[in-house]
Amino acid sequence: MSRKKLVRFSQNELNPNVVQAGKPIFETIKGNWNEKQFQNPNRIVVELACGRGEFTVGLGREYPNQNFIGVDIKGSRIWKGSSTATAEGITNVAFLRTQIQNLNDFFAEGEISELWITFPDPFPRDGDEKRRLTSPKFLEMYKPLIKKDGIVHFKTDNTGLFEYTLELVKSREDIEVIAFTHDFYQSEMRDDHHGIKTHYEKMFSDKGEKIKYLKFRFI
Repeated sequence: MSRKKLVRFSQNELNPNVVQAGKPIFETIKGNWNEKQFQNPNRIVVELACGRGEFTVGLGREYPNQNFIGVDIKGSRIWKGSSTATAEGITNVAFLRTQIQNLNDFFAEGEISELWITFPDPFPRDGDEKRRLTSPKFLEMYKPLIKKDGIVHFKTDNTGLFEYTLELVKSREDIEVIAFTHDFYQSEMRDDHHGIKTHYEKMFSDKGEKIKYLKFRFI
């Protein structure tokens, strides 16, 4: 392991906005994010596969009266978002270091008000469908964790994953599709995200890839 990574990992251990294994809060945070992490009753918004945390931190800047949690397993990536939030004094942002399939170990039923799935690995092979963050397996995990009428946002550059997800959610009687577009930055919804882009979103946009976006909720 490189020295740089070791330094970042040690800083994650000290940063109070990082919840990870080895910290006492890691075992007791489920159902207690408002009380133990944020010390306020504000609504909780979660970003999955947050990477370097650009989107989580960006939303935290825009909405100081809401709480934002980025989830990722890569500690060196989380370090970036954690350090940025700390440097800017953004106290309504936190990061959870865990595998996303363990999400229900860290959130109680109805604890999440809004969920973002941003540029996840598309896992294009048919045999990898269960690993997609929008597969039936993951949708069933998210459903009880999100408040009634809570919104789920999905952004990707991958056409195959987008079509798969759109077809899946349209086929379910327990999901209402609110809006979708195959070209987000040419749509009327583009200003809703305040120009915030993840590292991968910027990279794909700069290459001319069209960004796809879907908004839905469980009913």
